[in-house]
Amino acid sequence: MSELGRYFEGIGRRKRSSARVRIYPENRGNGSFVVNGKEVNDYFTRFGDVETLTGPLSDTELLGKMDITVKVEGGGVTGQTAAVRLGLARALVKMEEELRSALRENGHLTRDPRVKERKKPGLKRARKAPTYTKR
Repeated sequence: MSELGRYFEGIGRRKRSSARVRIYPENRGNGSFVVNGKEVNDYFTRFGDVETLTGPLSDTELLGKMDITVKVEGGGVTGQTAAVRLGLARALVKMEEELRSALRENGHLTRDPRVKERKKPGLKRARKAPTYTKR
C-alpha cells in the first residue's frame, strides 16, 4: 500500500512506451492527476494530449473524482499518451467491471499493435531503397 491507500493498477503500452497507471478511488473528489511526479498538464503540453488520455474518464463520467498516478517511460509523446490512455482504461475496468462496455465501444480498451518496422540490409530505412542510377 502507498500513502494514498488502496489502488487499482493498469498497464498500457503503445509503440515503445509503457505506462503503469494507478487509480485511488478512496480519495474521491480530490482529482489529482500526476504523471512522473508532475501535474498532467505540465508533463503533456501538446494541444489535445490531455483530452486524449482523459477520454476513458470523460466517457465514464469519473473525471476529477479520483486520484491518479502514472509512471510512464520509453517512446515519444504520442506513444506515451496512448499508453497512459490504455492503462487508465484497464485500471477502470479492474475497479468496476460494469465500465467495460462503455470503454470498449469508445475504443479505449483496444491495444494499438503498430510498432516501428525494423531496418533491412541494403535499404536506407525499413522499405526505402537507395535511388537507382542507370549510369
